[in-house]
Amino acid sequence: MADFRIQSGSPELQRMFRQDEQIAPRGRKPDELQGLEQSTGEVSFRESISTFIHDVDATQKDAANKTKLFMAGEINNIHDVMVAVEKASTSFQLLMELRNKMLDAYKEIKRMSV
Repeated sequence: MADFRIQSGSPELQRMFRQDEQIAPRGRKPDELQGLEQSTGEVSFRESISTFIHDVDATQKDAANKTKLFMAGEINNIHDVMVAVEKASTSFQLLMELRNKMLDAYKEIKRMSV
């Protein structure tokens, strides 16, 4: 759960989310994105997606941590654990649907004639 990777058979999608390319941690932006945000007051699509991926990863790690603590007997409230697990599951499902929609849109654009 702690290691999040996007896997796809599409080389186009793999190039879009290259694993050797460093995505800025949440709260820190690359220099080119900082200048863009200051000039337009908007956040880029890439920054939004990377922030969402980091948020999903954080919820996955939180759910795993709460599950481990519950199994160790340090947390007595199972409701908090179940809420964290469901929140992580729902956010991951949303991320996968977003990925599928982006891939469908890319394929549709690829089929368009010039």
